Amino acid sequence: MPVVDDGLFGPDSVAWRLHADPAMLAGGLRALVVQALEPRAMAGVDQHSRYRVDPWGRLQRTTEFVLRTTYGDVETAEAACAQVRKVHERIRGVDPTTGRWYTASDPDLLLWIHAVEVHSFVAAYRAYAGRLDDHDADRYVAEMVRVAELVELPRGMAPRSMGELREYLRSVEGLQVTPAAREGMRTIFFPPMPLALRPLWAIPATATLAILPRVARRLYGLPWPTSANLPVRANVFALTRVMNHLLPPSPIIRKARARVAAAAA
Repeated sequence: MPVVDDGLFGPDSVAWRLHADPAMLAGGLRALVVQALEPRAMAGVDQHSRYRVDPWGRLQRTTEFVLRTTYGDVETAEAACAQVRKVHERIRGVDPTTGRWYTASDPDLLLWIHAVEVHSFVAAYRAYAGRLDDHDADRYVAEMVRVAELVELPRGMAPRSMGELREYLRSVEGLQVTPAAREGMRTIFFPPMPLALRPLWAIPATATLAILPRVARRLYGLPWPTSANLPVRANVFALTRVMNHLLPPSPIIRKARARVAAAAA
């Protein structure tokens, strides 16, 4: 029987289940909004990213990284992480708000970015995709440690359970809405696009707003009536289920599934 290269996780992983779901768009947008609250992290984006002129490119690159590290073979996943490490080498500077020096390879910043992303994907899946029990949520957090360490987060720093993840996020201090963070938030919720498409973007934007942590909404000054939670979640859940049935998976996911099926045949 041939040896199958399942990549970093494989078809039985929680990561394979979560990252194939359309709800991950809201999770990714939530992560970007929350990550921007760390002034040095946002300064790195503000000073070294072209997100203002190419926000769709940034979103596409982030999505491709998640897909390549999740569904690619080991070589593909490791190459994606190596590319991120190379980009991080040139990202350094001074945050104008706090006056603090930053580098993209700073372990504290790597941990912040990683933790918010993992927490956001869990939140989005639970809100808009389906049931994720505590055992599988813990498995997912533990699985994602491998990616974090491949982008140079020191071994032992990444949380390995939802409890550890929440404890870490509660411990983070100094979050604030800098001018760069506010501009980034506006770009996420109101990206440049043809006027006719804006009503469509309102769906993922509203889905993102609904699952933002209360502290993030408070810091940004984003009003949100709690009475809206149930109808938003019900409608977005219904939409993502329809998308799962009607839209084909991305090519890299199809390739991964074919690779596994061929090995099992």
